[in-house]
Amino acid sequence: MLKAALPAIPVVGGLPGVKHAKGSVPDVVLERRGVVTDPRHLDAYNEVCGFPRSDTLPATYPHMAAFGLHMTLMTDTSFPFAPMGLVHLRNSIRQHRPIGVTEVLDVSVRAADLRPHPKGSLIDINTTVSVGDEIVWDETMTLFSRHKGGSPEQTSAPLAGVEVPDGVVHWKLAGDLGRRYAAISGDRNPIHLYPLTAKAFGFPSNIAHGMWTLARGLAAVDNRLPDAFTNVAEFRKPILLPTTVVLGSSVDGDVLTFGVKGARKPVPHLVGQVAPLT
Repeated sequence: MLKAALPAIPVVGGLPGVKHAKGSVPDVVLERRGVVTDPRHLDAYNEVCGFPRSDTLPATYPHMAAFGLHMTLMTDTSFPFAPMGLVHLRNSIRQHRPIGVTEVLDVSVRAADLRPHPKGSLIDINTTVSVGDEIVWDETMTLFSRHKGGSPEQTSAPLAGVEVPDGVVHWKLAGDLGRRYAAISGDRNPIHLYPLTAKAFGFPSNIAHGMWTLARGLAAVDNRLPDAFTNVAEFRKPILLPTTVVLGSSVDGDVLTFGVKGARKPVPHLVGQVAPLT
């Protein structure tokens, strides 16, 4: 996290070995092989995210195995943007089949598809998780970098026009939620930890992790997830802690739509859809 913060520091951020390259996707693939699941870590993750205990991994848990690779990639100076300025805008997961808790995983990560956005640029980080030669899970994180000189996206956002469904399930989120999830995930970005550290980056208070919100949403509909599915999610407005939010869901054919919005003001925070993988 210190290495991620250095490019944001005036003067220091422009030094050789700290300043990030501009305008291209690094031609690098990072890998972890032979990854095994620590049952104690999995139990802690399930507790903070709301997943039931199972002999298969939660839908978002493979992201944990890849997080260190994500940070290594984004802190390398060949990556075109400084990590602290990035916003996790969208996320797509494909679970090809349930992953057993005891299975041994190989994880690979690469960057792809640098492209314009009306207010800056987008770039994807693609993660693939395999068991032997079989791909069992993959993810695309779409990150947004705000800067001048943007232009319209060439394709529509996957969930453009999809609204957060109404709901009655309320989650009361404590001010220490970001610290609790950070202790499990390793994502100790200051915007999630304390009001004071978040204010240094322009937020009025610390905010919930987007991947926690997604995990908690998928945990709430876990009993309705097929064995093989695609989940597309969009992070809209940050959740300022502490607060209360509302989960809603609806079904149209074989597509499950779920989302989270504010309880006092219906501000949309997350919207996602799940469909069988074909």
